[in-house]
Amino acid sequence: MSLSRMTSFGYCILVVLGLIVSESVLCNGGVTSSFVRKVEKTIDMPLDSDVFSVPPGHNTPQQVHITQGDHVGKAVIVSWVTMDEPGSSTVVYWSEKSKQKYKASGKVTTYTYYNYTSGYIHHCNIKNLKFDTKYYYKIGIGRVSRTFWFTTPPEVGPDVPYTFGLIGDLGQSFDSNKTLTHYELNPIKGQAVLFVGDLSYADNYPNHDNVRWDTWGRFVERSTAYQPWIWTAGNHELDFAPEIGETKPFKPYTHRYHVPFRASDSTSPLWYSIKRASAYIIVLSSYSAYGKYTPQYKWLEEELPKVNRTETPWLIVLVHSPWYNSYNYHYMEGETMRVMYEPWFVQYKVDMVFAGHVHAYERTERISNVAYNVVNGECSPIKDQSAPIYVTIGDGGNLEGLATNMTEPQPAYSAFREASFGHATLAIKNRTHAYYSWHRNQDGYAVEADKIWVNNRVWHPVDESTAAKS
Repeated sequence: MSLSRMTSFGYCILVVLGLIVSESVLCNGGVTSSFVRKVEKTIDMPLDSDVFSVPPGHNTPQQVHITQGDHVGKAVIVSWVTMDEPGSSTVVYWSEKSKQKYKASGKVTTYTYYNYTSGYIHHCNIKNLKFDTKYYYKIGIGRVSRTFWFTTPPEVGPDVPYTFGLIGDLGQSFDSNKTLTHYELNPIKGQAVLFVGDLSYADNYPNHDNVRWDTWGRFVERSTAYQPWIWTAGNHELDFAPEIGETKPFKPYTHRYHVPFRASDSTSPLWYSIKRASAYIIVLSSYSAYGKYTPQYKWLEEELPKVNRTETPWLIVLVHSPWYNSYNYHYMEGETMRVMYEPWFVQYKVDMVFAGHVHAYERTERISNVAYNVVNGECSPIKDQSAPIYVTIGDGGNLEGLATNMTEPQPAYSAFREASFGHATLAIKNRTHAYYSWHRNQDGYAVEADKIWVNNRVWHPVDESTAAKS
């Protein structure tokens, strides 16, 4: 090769390398994004913000939200609050293609927390719905009734496509509002949200001001009233405050947010499972006892063998505290739970695990750390094609702000990380493939800041890691 051609060739290589480095920083792990979010204080929206507005009229239903009401997707729990009096707990509903209207009766509850008394909280489980059908539902009485709609999922099956949104640690700041708007306008339309915990952040206010539970419920209603949010409890749902006489953990959360835990033989609403389309979703509680012999341990031990991957190929776990986290925030807080349950996740070939808690974004390679037995010293994560991809998505935008301090160098198991607010989507295509993407708030609605085709661990266990592509 001539000197001039070699010089030109070398120049091209330098240009390509320059472009790569300008986009991201390559570490001994994966990618630490070079995107730097403008440093701004995260501030909660004031109480008079339009997103918190109370619907007009006496005793008008508000804070409307829905979630799956059974194990397979043929039921929907409708929840709402009336502030002045109990009113009616009845839901009137009908399918889009029928004029026949039906009624379902619910129950009403209240609670007190320190010097706060809740409104009247209604929960009504609409059962025996048809799959893949749009329903309208009406709550409230007379002129203050309100009408919403939802679409039930397709019947459970191995090749049923379905798209989930993924949000965590949302709160009610100006950034929270951007995250929710970004999710709503994402052209990859989520059909249900997998929420990985930390809802209102009311506990950051004096005496855990539960008014901020009400404002949060009104804020997210524009999404939660129309598509199911699958709830996970985080540390900000504990509301354990013995200094003000509040010693029952999760009191506001469990009164306001009902889930179908009994349908999966769980003894607690803090851990449960559902089937939805081609996915089997297991929700765990980072802040309930999970050691051997505990109720959560025994439930999960019996639950995992029940998953039939010929019916629901995709096995997804939601938990609040991440097991793999390379930020210097909440570092290793999920370690004891990982030690207890990670061998099961590898044994049963869990596809993906989604967590929150750390207010940033991170995606791992498929790795495990299950060889250690106290005496052998084998305590480093290794690549493992039977292990899940772990995603930390605690970047919803809450008032505590971003986690920006990362451990260096980037661990080998970490595929991509960035300290920005955002959300993600998981579009299951069939039993073999799903398309996962993460979207930062600063970008256009269609921009994917991180993306990967995910291969199912049972039906297409091909390595999709960063290293496999390089």
